[in-house]
Amino acid sequence: MIFITAKMRVKPEHADDWPNITKAFTEATRGEPGCKFFEWSRSLEDPNEYVLIEAFDGPDAGAAHVGSEHFRTATQELPAYLAETPRIISQNLEGKDDWDELGELAVR
Repeated sequence: MIFITAKMRVKPEHADDWPNITKAFTEATRGEPGCKFFEWSRSLEDPNEYVLIEAFDGPDAGAAHVGSEHFRTATQELPAYLAETPRIISQNLEGKDDWDELGELAVR
């Protein structure tokens, strides 16, 4: 599984509309056969920052995502709404294919 987290600082005038701005890209990515999840959250500390957590089945699915038309469109259109270049952590997690439970907060 390829696990990716990206932080995106959006220009303040576009921050409230970011979910709509990214809607087509988000829906197309979620529809990819190798996409495990693609989830946006808004920072509690900085209302102009969004965090994207995404995962793909593996290198082939990741390559298909980056090679998709909707990814190319996003790389052309989305930078106009950003305040800075996004920051990313991307890891290939061998042997993983889903979330683990957080045992320290187990619900009994």
